[in-house]
Amino acid sequence: MRLQAYLDRIGYAGPVQPDLATLRAIHRAHVESIPYENLDVQFGVKVSRAVPAIFDKIVGRRRGGWCYEMNGLLSWALEVIGFSVKRLAGGVRREAVGDQAVGNHLVLLVDLGETWLADAGFGNGLIEPIRLREGAFRVGPLNCCLERIEGGWYRYFDDAITGGPSFDFHEDVSDEALLEARCRFLQSDPNSAFVLNAVAQRWRNDEHTSLRGRTLTRINSGGKGTTTVESADAYVATLRDTFDLDLPEAARLWPKICARHEALFACVPHGHRGG
Repeated sequence: MRLQAYLDRIGYAGPVQPDLATLRAIHRAHVESIPYENLDVQFGVKVSRAVPAIFDKIVGRRRGGWCYEMNGLLSWALEVIGFSVKRLAGGVRREAVGDQAVGNHLVLLVDLGETWLADAGFGNGLIEPIRLREGAFRVGPLNCCLERIEGGWYRYFDDAITGGPSFDFHEDVSDEALLEARCRFLQSDPNSAFVLNAVAQRWRNDEHTSLRGRTLTRINSGGKGTTTVESADAYVATLRDTFDLDLPEAARLWPKICARHEALFACVPHGHRGG
């Protein structure tokens, strides 16, 4: 595990020191170079939260990862550089399902005299870190918001155009055992969204691209557009050409992806399946 290998992986060649400019630059380079993806869950391969395993996967094998891996690697790199990082047990959809959601998302806070929220693991989340304070802010073409809610929690609201959920976090809720338990559950429970749906996402030049099953969506300053992937070969090519994921073995996921697509859209007229 070498910091320089990580910096090479994200294409970062600037200063390496624990200041705001470095934090912003490394965060952006990370999310624009490493795709969010849950394909190991789809393959039935155990996903580890151990940093050496994450490093081997993302840096050594040039894969992506989900929140535990993306923010796990980012937090390791920031700490090696000298940043003070706190790892929080966040909760995606806590707004809807309550505290049972806590631990399904790893969130990072970075102390630079004032506190900054860093999160490379929300898929269509932050491109660069933001100050930990209430208010609206832009993420590329998206209008997002951070609110302080009851009990000292914060709630991150995504732009409605994404169709994505909110997530909550609390500065004092940092529980590695809970994160480990939720990581195991989310990759094994048959009703988990991560088990049911194959996902890849990435930011590039302030455009967000996501592949959820057969549906490829792009969101940029011009709006939102969707297309449908039509074959296993096209699926493998999309992973390679759009997300830099060279995974020919993903072709074997195609029957499951098609079955899930039909289950989701069985009652939707074909002309209305887009965004």
